[in-house]
Amino acid sequence: MVEFLGVALILLIPLVYLVVTLGRVQAGAFAAEGAAREAVRAMVTAESAAAGTARAEAALGIALTDQGFARDAGALTLECSASPCLTPGGAVGAVVRVEVPLPLVPDAVRGWVPLSVPVEAARGGTVDEYTEARP
Repeated sequence: MVEFLGVALILLIPLVYLVVTLGRVQAGAFAAEGAAREAVRAMVTAESAAAGTARAEAALGIALTDQGFARDAGALTLECSASPCLTPGGAVGAVVRVEVPLPLVPDAVRGWVPLSVPVEAARGGTVDEYTEARP
């Protein structure tokens, strides 16, 4: 009985930690993918580039908090193929990078060694060709 408990603890604790870690990384992937998709959608349907950028940042915040991350856990980069950004027929791209911290690691250890998994997603979209040019 004692051997069974010893082996069970030695095998089950790392297995449970692996499952929890993979779950957080998957949540980060969902957050990055959803944020990139919605950021592009928000940008190409906006009335102006400034409004589109603000809406894309809001979409990033919603996607991150929806998966249990802090709003500052991700970074959004928007790229435009034309100048001004919302030129009809132009392409808009969004790249979202989320740093997923490993669970149950104290902050003191994070200061010495970077203990996070970077997750990145990219999406692209096209501004409607039949709209008027927007600044």
